Amino acid sequence: MFGRFRAWSQRHDKLVDALWVSPLIGLCLLTAVPYSNLRPEDPGAYISMGGYVGLSAILLLPLLWRSSRPVPAFAVIASISFAQWLLKLDPIPANLAVLVALFSVAYRARFLWAALAGLVAELGIFLALVHWDSPSLGMFTTGTIFVATIWLTGIYANTRRRYLVSLEERAERAERERDQQARIAAAAERTRIARELHDVVAHNVSVMVVQADGAGFAIDADPEQARLAVQNISRTGREALAEMRRLVGVLRQDDAAGTDYLPQPGLNQLEELVRGAGVPAELQVSGAPGELPEGQQLAVYRIIQEALTNALKHGGPAAKALVELRYGRAELVVKVTDDGRGAAAPARAGGHGLVGMRERVTMYGGAVTAAPRPGGGFEVLARLPIQTQRAA
Repeated sequence: MFGRFRAWSQRHDKLVDALWVSPLIGLCLLTAVPYSNLRPEDPGAYISMGGYVGLSAILLLPLLWRSSRPVPAFAVIASISFAQWLLKLDPIPANLAVLVALFSVAYRARFLWAALAGLVAELGIFLALVHWDSPSLGMFTTGTIFVATIWLTGIYANTRRRYLVSLEERAERAERERDQQARIAAAAERTRIARELHDVVAHNVSVMVVQADGAGFAIDADPEQARLAVQNISRTGREALAEMRRLVGVLRQDDAAGTDYLPQPGLNQLEELVRGAGVPAELQVSGAPGELPEGQQLAVYRIIQEALTNALKHGGPAAKALVELRYGRAELVVKVTDDGRGAAAPARAGGHGLVGMRERVTMYGGAVTAAPRPGGGFEVLARLPIQTQRAA
């Protein structure tokens, strides 16, 4: 409740200030006629209707900024009141704006400004009493108590406001920490499910391999046994697929709203990747391409993508890149070079690109290096074994 009201009041600070000052405006309007009916021959006491309204307006107008700029508002009102005293004009109800501004300074500004404003208000009480012919100690004491009460009320309200703000911030921090703990727990659960998924898939695939080997041996000698083995393979595969769908569905629950089911990129999208890399780049392919698994194609794609991103970030404005794919008999060599700043590029903390490339290559039994080139520029070199049969 406090937080919502504070947010609304901050958005409509001028309206809130006007509402707070409206009783004082009403008092000034009600007393306009009595003050303007004073006799002109009374020195220092007479003020016309127009002068009264004008003086009241310039005293009350700065209060519209008492929330956003309390110290300047108090300074303007105090200066106008001091000029009024120099002109030997009697105090009017609008001079109470000094006390309203004093409360705002004590409520919203730092303690040093609040203390200075309190001293200025106390000086104003003294000057106002000097204006009359016979000031008394009792009148000065009463005025001092009145000013001190308003000042202390503002200080207390300031302390209370800061306390409530700290409580609100503490509650928001506790809520963020609770959400963070929930996300950590969810991540740990997803990790456990992923391990379980690995175990399920590994077990079922092992069963299918054994059954397939048995069917291969029995297909001529015992066709019926081979048929049963094939049926077991089919049943085991369906069970594994159903289990994978169930577990992967749990893993995707948190990202269901933003999940993109488009196919993962592969080697067929390399030309498009190179064209849109943001840095001038060229793709060269040598050797006879073979059929690589989709996962291995994705690994190659991500390695090249990260290497081009590195060239864009660190190579400099005039850097160019060269992407080379060399297919051999037993391995695929991926080489991305640029002619940028290389070792002269500023180091940036927090990057995980090389770590990600190593993880992807290691998963397929390969190796990757990334380092500045001796003649300038940067080079990423990855070697991945080709584990599948070549296409005819």
